[in-house]
Amino acid sequence: MNISRRHVLTALIALSVIAVACGSTGGSDTISGVPNDDDPSDDPSHRLDPRVLNSDWSTDFSIHSVPLGEFLSGGPRKDGIRSLEDPPFISIEEGNESFVDNEPVIAIEINGDARAYPLGILTQHEIANDVIGGVPVAVTFCPLCNSAIVFARELDGIVYEFGVSGVLRNSDLVMYDRTTETWWQQFTGEAIVGELTGALLDVVASTTVSWADFKETFPDGQVMSTDTGFGRNYGFNPYIGYDSDESPFLFRGPPDTRLSPIERVVALELNGDAIAYPFTQLEEVRVIHDTVGGEEVVVLFQFGTASALDGSQIGDSRDVGAAGVFRPVADGRPLTFSADGDDIIDDQTGSRWNVLGRAIDGKLAGAQLELVAHANHFWFAWAAFKPETRIYSG
Repeated sequence: MNISRRHVLTALIALSVIAVACGSTGGSDTISGVPNDDDPSDDPSHRLDPRVLNSDWSTDFSIHSVPLGEFLSGGPRKDGIRSLEDPPFISIEEGNESFVDNEPVIAIEINGDARAYPLGILTQHEIANDVIGGVPVAVTFCPLCNSAIVFARELDGIVYEFGVSGVLRNSDLVMYDRTTETWWQQFTGEAIVGELTGALLDVVASTTVSWADFKETFPDGQVMSTDTGFGRNYGFNPYIGYDSDESPFLFRGPPDTRLSPIERVVALELNGDAIAYPFTQLEEVRVIHDTVGGEEVVVLFQFGTASALDGSQIGDSRDVGAAGVFRPVADGRPLTFSADGDDIIDDQTGSRWNVLGRAIDGKLAGAQLELVAHANHFWFAWAAFKPETRIYSG
């Protein structure tokens, strides 16, 4: 195990210890009613690794849509990494006292309610159960896959609360709901083990940008406070150097060698058409117009956002930039975009736009492009869950 992977394991264990000290419940070592040999062929790929069952579970393990042998223990127990419930929020002015401009945040707006969720907090909790604009959501971040995804928590009239299982599949966070203890894949929002197997959470469009970008776009927005009640050293990166490691932690799948495993990609799927836009290309061209699943999109890239998985302090980490995907229409008018130095402008009016799809200067100032659901993942994870994906080649 190389140095950076040791850091990851140490981080996961440390987060577990801190969470338990702060009052989370990890359960006991009792294992009951778990079919470790539910496949008649006794194929090891269909058996749960006993190390996965390091907590009490009421999950119905007889129901599952993926082989049980694909689950690995990430180190912490159930709730060893403690999710947040109804986290506190503060104003932009108060947030400036806690966050520096280049810190990455997950930006979400629902029904006029704009909120920022700093990755400096979510790296240590991974899930925030919240309500935005009247909509119950789960704001999730898996550091091992660099996947920030937001889901609607209401399903068939029931609002679920999600926690961190301590289990991984394809190196990705496995969530569980506290009502049925069904296991859910964070990368896809699909229930894969337990009574709700086959259910799918709706994705809420969001994007990961810098604190400065969020403030510029949503001056009346709010940001999640560091006063969570857990006494953590927020802004510290427990996964030092992870995004420079070519061997993702506890990833056992076959590698897709079309790109480097930890290459950042803007990933989306429309009408069954999955595509990845490498950051290395976006850094050069800054704007990409494309057609995905028969729909026109534009991908905008802007520098100024720090990596959450590089240096020990996120605010001091290297600039990896940020990207957003939008429908290129504003106020009913189709637009085309291009890079002009450090700026992004539309070719029709010369208005200046930011990475959140907001016109910040010019004739269309204040106009907003419609956000398309996407995420900025590590390549290995997107390729593992979407092996049929194509890669944009320009």
